Amino acid sequence: MRRELRRDKILIVARVFRTISFACLDFDKRADRTGGFRLMKTLIVYYSLEGNTDYAANKIAERLGADKLRLVPKVAYKDKGFAKFFYGGKSAIMKEVPALETYDVDLSEYDRIIFGFPVWAGNFTPPLRTFILDQRDALKGKRFSAFACQGGSGGERALSKLAGFLRIKSFDETAVFIDPKARHNSETEEAIASFCGRLGA
Repeated sequence: MRRELRRDKILIVARVFRTISFACLDFDKRADRTGGFRLMKTLIVYYSLEGNTDYAANKIAERLGADKLRLVPKVAYKDKGFAKFFYGGKSAIMKEVPALETYDVDLSEYDRIIFGFPVWAGNFTPPLRTFILDQRDALKGKRFSAFACQGGSGGERALSKLAGFLRIKSFDETAVFIDPKARHNSETEEAIASFCGRLGA
């Protein structure tokens, strides 16, 4: 009788541990070659002008164990004064498709893509437009999340426009950070941690 009770307790503990393990880890729905499950592989694709999006991307990659791809236009955008706002805003509003520096990535290796960008005139930044157009077929079937960095407003609207351009109804998760590098504080870190927690970190 005691042996049976002990065995039942061990089975219960094992089941509870297994349930907790699967709840805490974000597994891909597809089976690997052995018939088991594998951890979801994530790529952060982002553009950063003043370092705020780069700061957030690094923090998120560290928490999620994700890879990063920083998009670099062949012709750099102005980053100071009136020219920064005029040319950046015009480029976003006119939906320009800037040429990018060559990058090396195999999207077939990734299950989830997280996009990151600074908000320009209520829009996502043009380098993401170029990447998505270039990789439209390779992006099919992926899971998407995104974050925006802003000094003012328009982040939610920009995220909605990005979802539309990706031809999806919505992202798995989104976040808007207020200049996370320039205005670094505890609220920024909590917002990044919360975003990563919702993504399974």
